[in-house]
Amino acid sequence: MATTYKGARASVGRVTATPGTAPSHALPRSALMACWLDACLRGLAPPDELADAVRGDDPRHLLVLGEGTAVPLVEAPGRLAGLGAASARLAMPGAGDPAGLAGPPAFNAAALEAGEAVLVPGSGLGLVPRVDARTMLWEALAAETAPLLDPGESAATLRRTLLDVTGRLVALDVASWQPEIPDLLLNLRHREDVALPPHVDPPRVETVERAVLCREIVALAMVDEGGAVSSYEMGQRRAALADLDRAARRALVAACSDSCTG
Repeated sequence: MATTYKGARASVGRVTATPGTAPSHALPRSALMACWLDACLRGLAPPDELADAVRGDDPRHLLVLGEGTAVPLVEAPGRLAGLGAASARLAMPGAGDPAGLAGPPAFNAAALEAGEAVLVPGSGLGLVPRVDARTMLWEALAAETAPLLDPGESAATLRRTLLDVTGRLVALDVASWQPEIPDLLLNLRHREDVALPPHVDPPRVETVERAVLCREIVALAMVDEGGAVSSYEMGQRRAALADLDRAARRALVAACSDSCTG
């Protein structure tokens, strides 16, 4: 049932602190939404499973359509399908790297502020998540659809980048200033499954898991300068982390866009 949403628009920056518990291993909400919405629009998953997976432990999620009309997530696939939507894609933009965005400028700016968004080809819309009090809002804005990234190529790039960046961080003695990072790398095969639809093929799931791990490494390493004692070391570390972040974001975009097409 649609309601009129009257909450104030809040500029909260990137959606890193959700109303409740974060998704499995910090998998972006938009990645979950893109995969599950794609499955629902293709008739491969029911809307209630989308609502449960995307909401997690949050109190409430709403899809906000034009003129403040808001509907619960369980109604989102039907509403969007009625507007012509047939699939869903992920955008994970970063500074200087649109990663899934094609415009217009207003949508790009909102997605960049949030750090993520969902594109809904066929509907002319994109969904940008933002937090308002205890509610996660998925605001529908006019959006164009960017060309798909190749999942295999993006996955291979991420694997190469992870190996390269690991070597660069080892050279900077990463274990002495951030011991959690080697632990993450050693325990890659002992992590919980990400909450993706069962129809997403194993190679894509593996890519998503690796990309999430890489984003965790970047987040940990950006907490402080740690053992980087010179401006040169700081610059080297930041460059390595920027390369890893870009590869991880683009791998997520490729794996979580049209994710049920095989």
